Amino acid sequence: MTTIKDSVHDYIELDPTAEAVLDTAPMQRLRSVRQLSTVQLVYPSANHTRFEHSLGVYHLASSAVEKLDLEDDLADRLRAAALVHDVGHGPFGHQTEAAIERHLGRHHDEIEWLLTDGELGDVLEAQGLDPQAVAATVDGRGPLGELVSGPLDVDRLDYLVRDAHHTGVPYGTIDHARLLYSLRIVDGKLALEAGDVATAESALIARTLMNATVYRHHVSRIAGAMLDRASERILADEAIDADRFARLTDAELLATLEAHGPTADVATRLRERRLYKRAIWARRDAVPDRFVGIEYDRTRALEREIADIAGVDPAAVVVDSPSEPSSPESRARIVVDGDLRRLEERSSLVAGLDACAREIWRLGVYARPDVLEPVQDAASSVLEVEADVVP
Repeated sequence: MTTIKDSVHDYIELDPTAEAVLDTAPMQRLRSVRQLSTVQLVYPSANHTRFEHSLGVYHLASSAVEKLDLEDDLADRLRAAALVHDVGHGPFGHQTEAAIERHLGRHHDEIEWLLTDGELGDVLEAQGLDPQAVAATVDGRGPLGELVSGPLDVDRLDYLVRDAHHTGVPYGTIDHARLLYSLRIVDGKLALEAGDVATAESALIARTLMNATVYRHHVSRIAGAMLDRASERILADEAIDADRFARLTDAELLATLEAHGPTADVATRLRERRLYKRAIWARRDAVPDRFVGIEYDRTRALEREIADIAGVDPAAVVVDSPSEPSSPESRARIVVDGDLRRLEERSSLVAGLDACAREIWRLGVYARPDVLEPVQDAASSVLEVEADVVP
């Protein structure tokens, strides 16, 4: 059995199926896709990749299926799904996900197309696994699919600890071993023992704090928004086929942007960390509801309107309005006197954490530094918010 030394979990043992899967080109590509994409512009040590994260998720899934004493076929499927769960990600992970969805109509968890036709599917079948069943598990469907994609899945347990380790931010540290130990199967569903409510709450607290300090840091959001607009431009200009775009590595995407005239400036700015600046950075309670979670086409229309009023190039303006914050972990199930209850029904912390998530929400408008002032005034008028950048 092959053993891999990991920076987070120490030694990870691979079964023969995992070894074969890791040797495929789609999995090796993940060595060239950073786990935290543009967060590296804030935390320079955050250079870990989706490859090592996938190993960590596989390791935690292996521990979970052993603890739950599952039948071999189900255990093998869950381990395989955990290992390949991120193979559908495009370059820069979540930062290009929206562009890929707009052009190909699929989410990164929807990987049946990748598993059923090609090298990866052939390897899974050779190991006695049904690629379609593995793909369904990655998407959270099928028996115990929530172990791989659910409120407190092994994906979340690994990335919180791993991201905290590599950024040097301590807030993601959680007792993932305890969470796995407390897992139970009740009526075919995963749940935690009632005595482990505090352990589950720690995962909510960790994710809330990591959102505030890492995942939603304004520099990463600005770079991600710039990357999204540039990605949309090369796809709309047909500078690259959408299917090919989705299989690029991070470096290949930057090179593609650099080679296309209309996106070359953004590529250079991302390479050199010469990013757009915040013209507006507004709290949730200061933003009209109709400007929260704006859909893409309307966002682009607002950008053009702001640019027109400011008298600047539309490419110099980016509007960034996230959807309302949510806490999927609060839907985790707890076993109470033999019955299943949601964590939010047993924890007084959940409501407070939901309020914290709302507190860190911001509407952002970003612009090139040379046009910041006119964009700020125009955005304030169009979006009906104060012309300000709040802390």
